[in-house]
Formats: sequence, C-alpha cells, structure tokens
Amino acid sequence: MFLSYTIWEQQYDPLSNIFLSAGIAILPILAFIICLVVLKMKGYYAGGISALIAGILAIAIYKMPVNLVAGAAAEGVLSGLWPVASIVIAAIILYKTTVKIGFFDIIQTSISSISEDKRIQVLLIPFSFGAFLEGAAGFGAPVAITASILVGLGFVPLQAAAIALVANIAGGAYGAMGIPVTVPAGLTNLDAFLVGKNTSIILSIVSLAIAFILVIMVDGFKGVKEVLPAILVSGGSFAATQLIILNTMGAELMDVASAIVSIISLVILLKFWKPKNVLKDDTKTEVSTNNLTGKQILKAWSPFIFLTIFVVFINTPIFKSLVAAANPKTGAAAGPLNSLIYKFEYFNMHEAIASVAPVVEKTTPIKAIFTFAPFTHTTSAILLAAIVTILLFRVKSSIVKEVVSETFKELYAPILTICSVLALAKIATYSGMSSTLGLAFANTGAVFPLLSPILGWIGVFLTGSVVNAGSLFAGLQSVTASQLGIDPSLLVAANVMGGAIAKMISPQSIVVAAAAVGLVNQDSKIFAKTVKISIVILALVCIANFFVTR
Repeated sequence: MFLSYTIWEQQYDPLSNIFLSAGIAILPILAFIICLVVLKMKGYYAGGISALIAGILAIAIYKMPVNLVAGAAAEGVLSGLWPVASIVIAAIILYKTTVKIGFFDIIQTSISSISEDKRIQVLLIPFSFGAFLEGAAGFGAPVAITASILVGLGFVPLQAAAIALVANIAGGAYGAMGIPVTVPAGLTNLDAFLVGKNTSIILSIVSLAIAFILVIMVDGFKGVKEVLPAILVSGGSFAATQLIILNTMGAELMDVASAIVSIISLVILLKFWKPKNVLKDDTKTEVSTNNLTGKQILKAWSPFIFLTIFVVFINTPIFKSLVAAANPKTGAAAGPLNSLIYKFEYFNMHEAIASVAPVVEKTTPIKAIFTFAPFTHTTSAILLAAIVTILLFRVKSSIVKEVVSETFKELYAPILTICSVLALAKIATYSGMSSTLGLAFANTGAVFPLLSPILGWIGVFLTGSVVNAGSLFAGLQSVTASQLGIDPSLLVAANVMGGAIAKMISPQSIVVAAAAVGLVNQDSKIFAKTVKISIVILALVCIANFFVTR
C-alpha cells in the first residue's frame, strides 16, 4: 500500500458501489470549488488543498501507493510549468513588448477604425480573432492574447477576462489544428472526420449563441437589439462556415476558416451599416485614424502576424514530417529534426500504473513521458514572434529586461495555481478517481446520452484541455455507446462538445485569463462570471445530444 516497485493496477469502485465511490471521487473537485467560490481563497491555496485531499483519498480509499501519489503530483507540477505556464509567459511577453514599443496603441486605433463600438469589438477580437488563434495555436494563447487586447481597448479587466473565456467556446473544440477531435478519434479507432461531423450541428448553434452572449455581457439585451445585424453576420457566417467545413473537410481547418470568413463578413457589413448608438469607452481619448498609414498599421500588427505564421508553419504536414518520430509499423525513418524533441520518463511513473477493464479492454500500463520540444511547440512560436519583433524593430535591451521582469513578477501566483491544479488533475487521473466518475455516468444506462457531454465537461475542468479530456474519457464513451447500441462516434463527439463548454470554467483557463488582465488571485470572481453561462449551455447541449442519439 505505501510503496510500489511493481505495476499498480487502478481500481474504480473501491467502495463496491460505483455511485458511492463516485461520491468520494468528486470530493476534491467540490473542495476546489468551495475554496475558490465560497471561501474566496487564492487560486493556489484552493488548488493545493484540493490536491492534498485528492492525495489522501487516493492513499486511504483507492489504496494507491504513496510514492505513486507523490509522483503524480510532481508530474502535475512539471506539466503546469511546461507547456501551460510557458505559453502564458510567452504570450504576455509578446503582448507587453507591443505595449512598451507603442505598437499596441496603433493596434487599438486600427481596431477602433473598424468600429469604436465595444459590442462589435468583442465580435472581432475574442470571438473571431480568438478562434483564429485557437485554431492555429490553442493551449491558452487565445485567451491570454485577446483578454490583453480587450483591456488595452478600455474594457474592465474582470469583464475582459470573462469575455475572452466565454468566446473561447466557439473554437475550443477544434483548437491547434483540430487535435481535440483527431486525438480521441484515434484512441478509439474512429473516423476523425465522422467525429467532427457529429459535433457540427450542435456546436454551430452554440457558436451563433456565443456571439449573442458576448454582446449581452457587454451591453445587455438592449445591446443585442442595437447591433443585431453585426451579431447575425459575425456569428452566422462563423456558424455557417463551421457547418460546411466540418461536413466537407474535417476539423483541422475549421477554426481558421470560420474566423477569417467571420472577420471579413463583419468588416464588409460595417462598410454599409453602423449602429445608431455607439457604445465606446468614454475614459479614453479619441484617436484619429486619418494620420495612420497602412504601413504603420501593418508594422504594429506584425508581432501577431509573425505569431500566426510561425504557429501555422509548425502545424503544417511538411514541418511535422521533419520532426516526426520513426514509425516501426510502416518502416518510416525519423524526420531529420526529430532529435530536437527530447523525451524523458516522468519520475517513477512510467508504466508503473495500469488501467484495467472496463475502462480499457485489457490491462494497459500507462505511459508517463515528458516531451520537451523547444523548437516545435506553441510556446516556441510565440517566443519566436517576440524575438523577431525585438530584433527587427531594435527594441532596447532595457525594455526587454523590463518586460521579462514584469511578466515573471505578475505571473508568479498564477503559475503556482496552474501547478497545484494540475497536481490535483494528475492524482485524480492516475488514482482512477476520474474513471470512477466516468463509470458512474456510464452506469446510468439509457439516460447516459443525456449525461455524456458532462463527462467531457468534467474532464476539461480537471485537465484544462479538450484533448486531455478526450484521452481520459473517449474510450469509456465509445465502449458505453457500443453497449447501448449507439454509434460510438456520437458519444465521442459529445465528449468533445462538453469539453469545449468547460474551457471557460477550467481553473487553468481562468488563471491564464486572470494573469493576462492583471487580476492575480481573483480567480473566484472570474469563475463566478462564467460558471452560470457554462452550466446553461451544457444543459442545452446535453438535451440536444440525447435527442440526436435516439
């Protein structure tokens, strides 16, 4: 019980009643919410206490060896540093650099030249541009960057953070070139195109609804009435493109294509239509755009253009083939740049724990490998954009030092929160608690399709990633679907949909947003702003999924 030097097999029903066991498994999550929302604790205190509770339960109830609990927590901390915290740090460095050298003032002015109306700005920036960044980069970068831009445009920090998080739903299911769809599909031997297609109708409706919700968050229902044409054009073109792409090409380019179409459609509309009443920030001095040249605007936006180019490039098939590992099944050799990807076994965790039936078909040791890809990761693309900006525009070394110093001082507490939350997530995953919750839902029988998206929602709350939630529960969704006589791709798609809706309440995402707008240790306020929206949308998706699978 206390130490393990052989493979430890997970158990999912330690109390011999799956629902009682689930009641135990959910305690760390409830503890986190209570600490954060009710007791108003700082994020890292809430995460640390919840991780400690998870560790105690793992040892006392799940009989997980102490050294493996410690290893799981340590893996969570390291995962929090790379890649999650590293992305936030890189994104804030890029943003602060544009501010210090005066580019952001021009960016702000150029956006205002399209529309000074804050309701339209949320459609342009967090909704459309955020989805573009999600499709190209993902992993927290869209929330960090768009929240920062909104603050620069005059939005209240708390409002900016909440809006960026809610907007992220539109692209969250297909981020980083569609991997939230392709990964769980691959793990369950399903057609990724079919899984993506099965998300298309429900999430297209959700995307359109998000456009309405964002405007409501800024100016209530009065705002919806005043800018209804903009909402319908922006959200409608996004949703229509999403529906078409997912039913013809697949998930990989959905975010990028829908975002571009949405931005272009809204810009064209604004050439012929303007809201009668403009909602703008009265505290900011109005800046004329007449003196700005196209060259100045292009120069100011260049850091984000560099970011887009680098992120898209590292996700192209050509670059991926250069860094690809050798494939023994096909006999393909490793790419010439594969040696730049470093892999290490996590502490004492690699293949020290095994998943067992019914979560997997046969006993399977869990691989725990840390991958450090300094030249192929989103973090690197963002930092490279910052470095190119610094070199190309000859930014003074004193400014660079100031930016880096400010960034690390501001992100100290958020990084602690990220690490504590991921320690909780890893303990819950390795101990089998997460699977206990999944099996409890699966044991609801014919009602399961109604609850299926909740599994993805819980998975993202725990891990902060739709990809990880798919890795956690896709197999269970597929097996349960087969037992119920339902197409497995429908329930794996439901897992993706539920996961996307949870991104706005995931502790990781909230910490990223808080850090981006300077609301360190105010995670509870942001959570309170987003949790109701997430629950309402989740409930509607659950109902829709129930009827789709009948």
